[in-house]
Amino acid sequence: MSMVCRREFVRVAAALIASVTLVAGCSRSASPPPPPPAEVHAEAIGHYCGMLLVDHEGPKGQVHLGSRKDPLWFSSVRDTLAFLRLPEEPRDIAAVYVNDMARANHWDQPEAGAWVDPRKAWFVIDSDMRGGMGAPEAVPFSDSALAETFTASHGGRVVRLGDIPDAYVLGPVDLHGHGASHPSQ
Repeated sequence: MSMVCRREFVRVAAALIASVTLVAGCSRSASPPPPPPAEVHAEAIGHYCGMLLVDHEGPKGQVHLGSRKDPLWFSSVRDTLAFLRLPEEPRDIAAVYVNDMARANHWDQPEAGAWVDPRKAWFVIDSDMRGGMGAPEAVPFSDSALAETFTASHGGRVVRLGDIPDAYVLGPVDLHGHGASHPSQ
């Protein structure tokens, strides 16, 4: 084989190997898109409380698992965040959504379509608003300015998901403390 043929063979072989590697890498890294948020239906049951979501006020949450067809429902954002932090819960999470109170007009039952990925949200914690089970709520907003406006009416402070203390979502709840009523938004 001549020197020119060898170089051409090496060049073609290298290009072929690079192409195969690129295609193999693409097929491995390409994952299906996350499922879109579902809408709360009349029979949706809270994962932890076992009660109908429609019987609870405030923002709700949903977790989509790869091992389930239907999402797990949560009667509060606090419960949704607790699920994400508890080590004994399933880890095959495909998507998580919480009600986006920047797009909701009603505290009692946020409207259809008012969902946000919690990783993209700003949360108001320590406000006077209570969630679905009467516990302090982490109130999610897709718009930081609207979260700040909410604090002017209801107190609290604005934080990102990673800045919410574990004790806020996993700790004991004083159901008789401040904000036990459910004022309108």
